[in-house]
Parts: sequence; structure tokens; C-alpha cells
Amino acid sequence: MTSAFETTTPDSVVYLDRLATTDLGRDYKGRMLALLDARPGQTVLDLGCGPGTDLAVLADAVGGDGRVIGVDRDARMAERAHGRTVSDARVRVVLGDAHALPLPDGGLDRARTDRVLQHVADPAAALAELRRVLRPGGRLVMGEPDWDTLAIDHPDVATARAYTRHVAERVVRNSVVGRQLARLAAEAGFAVPTVVPVTPVFRDLATADRILGIERNTRRAVEAGYLTADAAREWLDRLAAGPFLATATLHIVVADAPGHSSM
Repeated sequence: MTSAFETTTPDSVVYLDRLATTDLGRDYKGRMLALLDARPGQTVLDLGCGPGTDLAVLADAVGGDGRVIGVDRDARMAERAHGRTVSDARVRVVLGDAHALPLPDGGLDRARTDRVLQHVADPAAALAELRRVLRPGGRLVMGEPDWDTLAIDHPDVATARAYTRHVAERVVRNSVVGRQLARLAAEAGFAVPTVVPVTPVFRDLATADRILGIERNTRRAVEAGYLTADAAREWLDRLAAGPFLATATLHIVVADAPGHSSM
């Protein structure tokens, strides 16, 4: 196997931190932050905060009088996030589930989710909870991929389609939630003024593999019967030989709670 591929699954904390430092991560996270429009003195929720990768940036946005609440259902992630922010009195990390947030009604000015709803059991229920905890006029910003849009160039188009189909059908629970966000948010009672598609283009195989897990997901596709072992070997060898190109679209959706905020 060529060294271009990452053959072991990275630690989840390492993966999330690494993604945030890539050009892709900095780009879409910066866009989400700008659309969130968090202001000094506000209270902001980071739902699915993971190891706290973005909590400090949100704390800077709300200033000395603001508050940031990080919620994650994974105890290890929440513990890591708490450890990173324990010295910042503006930040509180809470262990909790997106479907039953441990927060009072209408207590938040802003909320964000970053690639979280693709994994939850019920995105609509999570959106209903976010609607509940936001104040009138509060804003939610979400960023989610649409894995059906994953396109990897390869001479064998059928193999490329089979690989994408495996990712969308077997790897990610809610693989097309990115395209569904605007509708789901509207059904939850939000106004949806803005939808921004972000479509990065990967030209370097090693960079793409560290984010997309191409090699390990190819192995899983073989195990699941989407690719034969021979097709998978030819697929990876051709990708490694280059030139390489892959794209996938992430949707950033702004959802505003009805009413007028006091902020």
C-alpha cells in the first residue's frame, strides 16, 4: 500500500483538531462564525462541541460579558473540552444529548452545530430542541455535508459511484442531511434566510485521505459487498498514481427563530 494512504483510523480528537487546521476547516468554520454573528454579551451554544475545538473562538466573539455552552454526548469529548477551557469562566461544558438538551427554554441568543446532525438518531428532534432553547430572534447556524455529492475522479466511473454509494448508505447515518437542513429547519419553525454551499476541491491524495478516509472506507466497501477486492485494489492504485481530484459539498444553513431578540 502506498504511503499516500492513512491505513489506521485516527483518534477522534486528533481527527477533529486536524480538520480544523486545514484550509477547508478554516474556510467553512470562518463562514459559519461570520453568519452566526455572535455579539458581546450573548450566550452561545456549541452543540456537539467535541474536544472543544471551537469554544475559544466563540468565547472571543461574545467577549468578557458573554457565555459559551458546549454540549456533547461523548463523555471523553466533554472531558477534553472542559480541560481545554477550565481556565475561562465564560465557557461551560455540559454532557448532554441533542435530542434532550439539558438547558432551559429560550435561554440562548445563538447556537451552532458543525457536522453533528449527520450522526444523530433524529435530526428533526434535535432541531426542535434547538428551537426550544433559542430566544425569540435567536439564530442557529448549521454546517453539514451531503455525502451523495462526493465525487472522486477515476477512469472506472462505476467503481467511483459504488464507493460514494457505500459512504452514503453505510458509513454515515444521515448522509444527505446537508441538503435537508433548510426544509427540516423550516418544519421546526425557523425562518431560513441563507443557505451557503461550500464545495472544496482536493487535488492532493494524502490531504483528501486524511479527511475522507479513502483507504479505510474502501476496505469497508469490500467487506460490505460494494466493491470486489480486485476492483478496490485497482481503484486505490489508480488514485495513488494520480493525478487526483475529489469534491464534496457541505451546506451551511442559517435558521432564525421567529420573534424579536432583546440583544
